[in-house]
Amino acid sequence: MNVKSLRRQRIKYTIRNKVSGTPSHPRLSVFRSNTDIYVQLIDDASGNTLASASSRDKDIAAQKGTKIEKSKLVGQAIAKKAVALGLEACVFDRGGFLYHGRVKAVAEGAREGGLKF
Repeated sequence: MNVKSLRRQRIKYTIRNKVSGTPSHPRLSVFRSNTDIYVQLIDDASGNTLASASSRDKDIAAQKGTKIEKSKLVGQAIAKKAVALGLEACVFDRGGFLYHGRVKAVAEGAREGGLKF
């Protein structure tokens, strides 16, 4: 592994020591690859994924726009699924990525969709 990925791994472990999801406040976990972005609502008490969304979903992938715009749509999609499950609050896990750009766009989209964190 290179220095950059080791640094992200260390940051990720530090965040995970402080952040965990419960059934009423699940963890909103973000993973950013070079081309796509993936989010999950996770209940760490039982280890279950409650809902997920990504930029590879058919309705989002069909949209035109930049990766940041698609990330905002992913945030809105996960918020819509969370509200359908009866959840209005969660804890945000940026997964070792900087809160900037696409990760920030996901958070803003989720907030616009009705999630609080």
